[in-house]
Amino acid sequence: MLLFLIISLTLFLLWTLWNMRGLPGLPAPNIKESFHPLVSILVPLRNEERNVSRLISSLKFLTYPNLEIILLDDGSTDLTLSLLREHTELDSRFKIVIGTELPSGWAGKVHACHQLQREAKGNYFLFLDADVRLSPSVIEKALALLMKNGSKLLTGFPSFDVPVFFSKLLIPMMHFVVLFHLPIRIANKGMMPSATAANGAFMLFERNAYKGIGGHRSVQSSIVDDVQLAKNMKTSGFSVCLADISADVSCRMYERNSEVWEGFVKNIFSGLGRSVPMVILLSIFYAYFYVLPGLLLVYGLWTLQPVYALPWLLTVLQRMAVDWKANQRLALSFFMPLSAAALITIMNASMWRSLRKKPYSWKGRHYT
Repeated sequence: MLLFLIISLTLFLLWTLWNMRGLPGLPAPNIKESFHPLVSILVPLRNEERNVSRLISSLKFLTYPNLEIILLDDGSTDLTLSLLREHTELDSRFKIVIGTELPSGWAGKVHACHQLQREAKGNYFLFLDADVRLSPSVIEKALALLMKNGSKLLTGFPSFDVPVFFSKLLIPMMHFVVLFHLPIRIANKGMMPSATAANGAFMLFERNAYKGIGGHRSVQSSIVDDVQLAKNMKTSGFSVCLADISADVSCRMYERNSEVWEGFVKNIFSGLGRSVPMVILLSIFYAYFYVLPGLLLVYGLWTLQPVYALPWLLTVLQRMAVDWKANQRLALSFFMPLSAAALITIMNASMWRSLRKKPYSWKGRHYT
């Protein structure tokens, strides 16, 4: 068993290193470029008072010369709207929209994005989450890669701030799962919907392609609308580019452990297609290959047999390679067995909530 584990984990490490090389980074901006199509930055906000100041500051420092920035207050009950007005005052690039009541059959964020796109005039639509922060030149870089590849959607996973315990364990696993399980070259060059990943925190669409798939209306009830939109793009014949945006986009998703739990419980089972066999298979896989090495490490230290630490070391190296690529804290790689155990726990919790017909909750709204 030990030899099989070592060989398997070595192959996983080598595969991950090779697979990561297929993930394109954002190029340096071409300062001589004179073509600047209008880009509409579209941001839905619901009870985001803690993020408004930093979000607006980040957007104000963008260097792209042809922008409109549309911010939608989606029924906030805190100070979001007043802070938006305060921080965008006297800057003509910003427009604030008051969202309408959520209709039956729509997910909250999806409906907010649908309203935003109706206000947009740009040749490109960039949907952002309120908790992202952008480098000044990210728009130029993202457009350059989109045009170079001939893609109609560019998306990627930011680097993540992880302030609380659960976020340290779970959030970096988003990068790990994508760079380990998704064949990047096939995802970026092929049109298979099953080989698709996306992140709603940063999605840059070419306008006509977005309209061609029906926009957010086509995924109106989806909890994981980002992935479904990317799949719809491929189904309609539009290529999708998954890029490494972590040097230019950062995100602080959650501030409290309870938020981490509810956020992952809401998304993860739906993200797996609500497939019970998939949850069972992944639970067994991660328990054997990523939790067990932690137990073997303890056994090896207790019995003074260093060879039992080798599987754990291989998992750390694999995770560290991903964390380095994703601009995450490398020290968190050493806790890979705990991260894998947390992933297994949250997958099963999400599945059981769905099977028991209990709603998922997020920001005062409930979803089944």
